[in-house]
Amino acid sequence: MQAWLCENPVGVDALQWKELPTPTPGPGEVLIAIEAASLNFPDLLIVQNKYQMKPALPFVPGSEYAGTVQAVGDGVKHLRVGQKVACLSGTGGFGTHTLAPAALCMPLPEGFPAVDAAAFIMIYATSWHALMDRAAIKAGETVLVLGAAGGVGTAAIQLAKAAGARVIAAASSDDKCALCRELGADETINYSVHAPDGSLREEIKRLTGGKGPDVVYDPVGGAFAEPVFRSIAWRGRYLVVGFASGPIPQLPLNLALLKGASLVGVFWGDFAKREPQANAAMMQTLAGLYAAGQIKPVIDRTLPMSELPQAYAVMGSRSVRGKLVLVN
Repeated sequence: MQAWLCENPVGVDALQWKELPTPTPGPGEVLIAIEAASLNFPDLLIVQNKYQMKPALPFVPGSEYAGTVQAVGDGVKHLRVGQKVACLSGTGGFGTHTLAPAALCMPLPEGFPAVDAAAFIMIYATSWHALMDRAAIKAGETVLVLGAAGGVGTAAIQLAKAAGARVIAAASSDDKCALCRELGADETINYSVHAPDGSLREEIKRLTGGKGPDVVYDPVGGAFAEPVFRSIAWRGRYLVVGFASGPIPQLPLNLALLKGASLVGVFWGDFAKREPQANAAMMQTLAGLYAAGQIKPVIDRTLPMSELPQAYAVMGSRSVRGKLVLVN
């Protein structure tokens, strides 16, 4: 097998494409021949030693992938050789093969392409857990999605619309706003127009008739968080999903008091570990929505697995719409 090996987590430039022994699955594991792997923001942080999970060195990055089971270890009952699966295991995806915990593998129904499957679990599981479980959105509520043209943002738009919500999508360019409207967003806000001159709050107020959004989905953090939280509706729920912009905002907690609002943490990874049955039911629901055509990952582009450094560079340029996927 071949894989991108991280022997020193000092950045993307230190990764090396190497020939490695093909491993044998142990108890509870499967060997997967990888067909596609998506690039997620944590995949950048982990090779920079900035992610909360710090795997033992050396390791192969690539948190999310899809492929075919080639061998199964002792005790694996629900998967078989030749079965198509998707997996989000944190590492191992940027190569031709990997060992994966069988419990983390999602069996794929017929007709589920590997490229879509490799870009599916993280964005839809995170967004469903955020919107349906943590925020309990209701039909007719208004949801403001920040970073709406990114992976989790595009998933959040689709799921919120499927739940009957009104969606305002905020993104950084007219092109990205157009994509959000194609996905079903009712209104859009271009950060590059409204954030620099301080009119972001006024635009949110205008688009919500002065009420503010009932739910804010925020995977961005940074400078937008406080003006958006100041704009939230009475009894609003502000979903803290991530900090793609870099800085972690410091919010005045008196805003939560004045608005009767909730600041809600979203950590799908721990939810999946602590509540595995609820997570499994959620994944089954999401697979059904995909089969029904109600949700579909937005794929910005696919690149050969050998071009992983270029994929990282494209992601760093913040020009990506949806997900980047590497293919073997």
